[in-house]
Amino acid sequence: MCGIAGLIGEWDAEAGRDSVRSMMRCLETRGPDGEGIASWDGAVLGHRRLSIFDLSSLGSQPMLSADGAIGVVFNGAIYNFLELREELERAGFVFRSRSDTEVLVHGYEHWGVQNMLPKLRGMFAIAIWDSRNRRAYLFRDRLGVKPLLYSIKNGRLAFASTAPALRAAQFDDELDDRSIVEFLEFGYVTDARTVFRGMQKLSAGHVLEWTDGKVETRSYWKFPSVPSATGVSFNEAVEHTEALFLDAVRLRLEADVKVGALLSGGVDSSLVCWAITKLGGHVDAFTIGTPNDAMDETSDAVATARMLGIPHHVIPVAADDVPDVNELISAYGEPFACASALGMLRVSKAVKNEATVLLTGDGGDDIFLGYPEHRNFWRAQRLANKLPDASLPFWKSMSGLVPRVGVMARAAHFVDYATGGIGAVANAHDGLPVYWQNGLLGERLSGLSVSQRSIAWSHDSARHLLSEFLEYDRTTRFTGEYLTKVDGGTMRYAIEARSPFLDHLLWEYAGSLPFDVRLHGGQSKAVLREIARRRIGERVASGAKRGFGIPVGRWLAGNWGTNFRTMMEDSQLEKEGYINSKNVISFWKQCAATGTVPNQLWYVYVLEHWLRMHRATAPMHSESLFSSTTG
Repeated sequence: MCGIAGLIGEWDAEAGRDSVRSMMRCLETRGPDGEGIASWDGAVLGHRRLSIFDLSSLGSQPMLSADGAIGVVFNGAIYNFLELREELERAGFVFRSRSDTEVLVHGYEHWGVQNMLPKLRGMFAIAIWDSRNRRAYLFRDRLGVKPLLYSIKNGRLAFASTAPALRAAQFDDELDDRSIVEFLEFGYVTDARTVFRGMQKLSAGHVLEWTDGKVETRSYWKFPSVPSATGVSFNEAVEHTEALFLDAVRLRLEADVKVGALLSGGVDSSLVCWAITKLGGHVDAFTIGTPNDAMDETSDAVATARMLGIPHHVIPVAADDVPDVNELISAYGEPFACASALGMLRVSKAVKNEATVLLTGDGGDDIFLGYPEHRNFWRAQRLANKLPDASLPFWKSMSGLVPRVGVMARAAHFVDYATGGIGAVANAHDGLPVYWQNGLLGERLSGLSVSQRSIAWSHDSARHLLSEFLEYDRTTRFTGEYLTKVDGGTMRYAIEARSPFLDHLLWEYAGSLPFDVRLHGGQSKAVLREIARRRIGERVASGAKRGFGIPVGRWLAGNWGTNFRTMMEDSQLEKEGYINSKNVISFWKQCAATGTVPNQLWYVYVLEHWLRMHRATAPMHSESLFSSTTG
């Protein structure tokens, strides 16, 4: 787990190395254990190291081939690297280190890109420079666990693990207004956009190839389509899932540093800890306790740890201990307002001195259908398949007569989904309409919206609603919010987070299961709950889904209220035309009187903090390396 950066193309050699060093300074928290840089005619690669495998200098990066012609920098972990190493040793390759990075060097030499990528089982952002062919490759793992951003200008390629690092490459840092609108809608910027114009995120499961200034991106992995039916019974699905899951946990226990596991009171983290004990692993579990808070899961976690016989530590954090918003801003490269990220930062800071690798339960809900909306959309899809084609125009003509309040609002939305499909789902989001209705946006954002709100309503979409939602969610919330939250929060404290539920083989299998298997008996996450029932007990299996609650709305109405108003009275966002601060303050007063404020004001608060920090840290370069066609 590290930070990577680099420049590919024709550069002034010294200026290129200085620029990569500037990028690496922005990546220090991702890799506090060392720094490396290597250069060729046409390429500079940089790396910040968090030592996980082979803690000696032999595991340092950039890692080169024996003749120095090939260089690799890599962020992440190749979990099956020992298996791949044995295969390469049989082919005659000699290894100097016990690092998974060296498998990438020799794997590229032996198999080439096309044949190597399918063999990799892990999370990764990888850059390879091949000076023999003057060709560079960037790869991102199948699910997008690890981030990788790049920019192309005048035939040159720059890349880095974070947006601030890429910006440090003397890069044009003009903000993208449409990305700002997207942040205000969702509280994060999706993988389809970046907050800076000219930057792009390499999509999950994609490879970028650069050859003499020409760039091509292509997909190397596709998520399996969901069949309407298979011959797999529910019991067979449970047994095969358990086998795949145990193997995924086994691989993620491999490390040359201390490994820990997060343990909440829920199904997923409990299954991770059960699997560790089943495999004979010696790992301590950690629970973040919030005493006297309704969301506290300590008692459930303690009971699970005792039953499993796993060493367990409860780290208490006061529920009213208000975190520093500036920590949130510094941990994430783009504006990011996922409230639970504050909890992730708390957890990471608390665990840092106890473990360097942390196994988590992330991803189980996403592929095994554990969120409430999954069942809701599945039911709407089944209703859609019983309705005639004329149901959409009929409902549109009648829906305005239904009061959108309380139970009636939920019922009306359900019919929206059953007639309008993913377009109705996207438009049900309460983001931008709150700004529009209360006049919160400035002239700069006038008339702008997000592409998601332009998705047409379609009854055919409604008949495939859950499948379409999973694809929509995977390219928006899953990568933009969930994966970003864990990566940014843990890497802020140099912790490598590993989730067995993000194993791509497990995803391929679970994704091939029909919805009536994954939602067997109408129960969310039925397959995982059944494993928990058989291996841990009914208490865990039937437990309600809970989360680490962060009451930012209440804090913004209370503890943060004075600071919010002070910032809005001298708002950088208003100075640049993004908001109308007078209306923002008026809306805040109205909402704060109730004791809480909506997410939209929290997003404005985070964006104001982010923009001020962004302006205060502007790169001090007289001329960008990207500004001309020659080095």
